[in-house]
Amino acid sequence: MRRREFMTLLGVAAWPVAANAQQRPMVAIGFLGVGTLEQARRNFDAVRPGFADLGYVEGQNLEVRFRCADYHSERLASLATELVQSPVAAIIAGSGPSVSAARAATRSIPIIFFTGYDPVESGFVASLNRPGGNVTGVFLLDTSLAIKRLEVLHELVPSVKSVASLESPTNDASIENSNLQLKAAATALGIQLVVQPSEFEETFESLVRDHVGAILVSGYAVFHNNRDQLIALTARHGIPAIYVIREYPEAGALCSYGTSYPAAYRQVGVYAGRVLKGEEPADLPVQQITKIELVINLKTAKSLGITVPQTLLARADEVIE
Repeated sequence: MRRREFMTLLGVAAWPVAANAQQRPMVAIGFLGVGTLEQARRNFDAVRPGFADLGYVEGQNLEVRFRCADYHSERLASLATELVQSPVAAIIAGSGPSVSAARAATRSIPIIFFTGYDPVESGFVASLNRPGGNVTGVFLLDTSLAIKRLEVLHELVPSVKSVASLESPTNDASIENSNLQLKAAATALGIQLVVQPSEFEETFESLVRDHVGAILVSGYAVFHNNRDQLIALTARHGIPAIYVIREYPEAGALCSYGTSYPAAYRQVGVYAGRVLKGEEPADLPVQQITKIELVINLKTAKSLGITVPQTLLARADEVIE
């Protein structure tokens, strides 16, 4: 076969593939975040593989419209309205406050959430198995694991009698209930628990003044998106802290106990892709990421003068040395 004939045949064979790619309908979705645009794009990177599983690729047949509040939660309502009016085929809500804002803005456009808020207690869905309405997503179990984190922290530093739980200001019912349960568990362990809304630098100065011995860091987006700053502050002030995901001890924090965020984000992408293909959120049960990981950073423990009990090391899924 002559080279020209071969190239012609190759072009004919390749043409249908290229034509099909060009004919794919472009669909727009919204991503509503409480933090910065840079952080939202980074979080969407973890969602992207789930979309790919369903055949959606950003820039080819998927457009993502980001709306981010830059930690000014009062802006979420107007940002959600912008997405609804743009319009979009679905909205990914990356935090509890984002879910509330999106849900207030629309009862017809599908909303897929990623949250540690209890979605039933928070009123996002009717039940986990039958969400009803236009909302479903992934529930991280963060609030229900808070007591276990407190117990792990108590094993690490049993002499500590005062612990601060760093929170982001909210009036969500599920968070308030979780804090009541957490305080009861702390009392049973002989620990005074202080629920502390965090302003980072100012918060740590007050914790040092009040002689707080250790910190529980909750799963709010503001902490996850600023984890390097948070880890640096705990190291500077020499305060032991436990976090919700392995990314913290991997970056130098003491330890974490919680679910896998990458697995959760991927599932968000899968659910959003299924909705774009025509499934109803009401028919998609809320997913719970049940794999729990305990990760301990021994180097950080030594720098804080903590000897990690062998019983705790034996239970750890990963020990970073």
